[in-house]
Amino acid sequence: MRTILITGPGGSGRSTLAAATAQAAAGTGTRTLLLGADRGDTLGAALGVVTGAAPVEAAENLTAWRPDATESFRADLTAFQDRASTALELLGAARLDAEEVTPLPGAEELALLRALRDAALSEVYDLLVVDLPPTPHALALLALPEELRRYLRRLLPAERQAARALRPVLGRLAGVPMPSEWLYDTAGRWDVELAAVEAVLADRDTTVRLVAEPGPAGADAVREAGLALALRGLRPDVLVANRVLPESVEDTWLAGLNAQQRKTLDEWQGTYDVRHVPHLGHDPRGTDDLTALAVPGVDAAGSAVEWPVTDRLAEDGVLVWGIPLPGAIRDELDLVRRGDELVVTVGRFRRIVPLPSALRRCTVAGAALREGELRIRFAPDPDLWPQGR
Repeated sequence: MRTILITGPGGSGRSTLAAATAQAAAGTGTRTLLLGADRGDTLGAALGVVTGAAPVEAAENLTAWRPDATESFRADLTAFQDRASTALELLGAARLDAEEVTPLPGAEELALLRALRDAALSEVYDLLVVDLPPTPHALALLALPEELRRYLRRLLPAERQAARALRPVLGRLAGVPMPSEWLYDTAGRWDVELAAVEAVLADRDTTVRLVAEPGPAGADAVREAGLALALRGLRPDVLVANRVLPESVEDTWLAGLNAQQRKTLDEWQGTYDVRHVPHLGHDPRGTDDLTALAVPGVDAAGSAVEWPVTDRLAEDGVLVWGIPLPGAIRDELDLVRRGDELVVTVGRFRRIVPLPSALRRCTVAGAALREGELRIRFAPDPDLWPQGR
């Protein structure tokens, strides 16, 4: 199954274009699921149907679904209270009833990730179109599975669970109770669920698509989004320039806006595969308007980008790790080596990545940003590198 993740700055029309993309695919006979997370029914407004917590058939071969974050959060909290009942009783804590629970910030994102995983594993659909939140929230959402798995591994390492028979003894020696088995079981279950989501996001059949309105604000948003995606090892398959005016307009005010759009479009052409979606002169509503938008189809290429390690030991005595970061500025870059991990910071975005196995036996010898690629040089550590290599 192919997956298209669509995002863009707020007000760019991403939800409408997500609906148009799903409708166009369904029109070719592709079994398509359109998945969204907005609290308001923006997808339903575009499609002309009401969408909600239960999947609804919007057209032939097209199903639309907005998962209910409230119900999902209540179920998770109830299950947690059931498992932690003994600890809660010792603390004198009062249980929360499902009726009094409201979802915390981030519940919508977790519900969307769970729905994405379930849809990908269902094998019911040929194509999954996901209307992600606006770009800043979408970028955090894409990073969430990897970050949460890292936190779980640090806080509850799996190797400690292997010593379950020793936990009572260790508890007496330490003078504090050791984590219960259910806690490790819960962490293990979460890790499996997050790994499934991470696998969908990293799959070669998953693509990321950016939507933006050409102009100064759109250009800034696209640059930031492209850089953040590159840090995740992703790149958009196409950049959809939405609400593009005709090339020739007689109105003076529109002529100035048109010139501004053309300037931004020219700048984008050198970096992205740009597709134009014309301005209809009104907000698109219903299937006829969605068809008139003529959105790009589903390409075969995925979004994942390789971070290759180049062997230059014979020439320069180093291994070079290349990380594509188009649009990065040297003054906004920061690198920190922490054990077998590398902390990469680009502007306000940060990612902690494990080093490839060969580089773990090396020391950092320097780094440079050239032609949109961060090249980090690693020199073999004589105490760790195999002799004779």
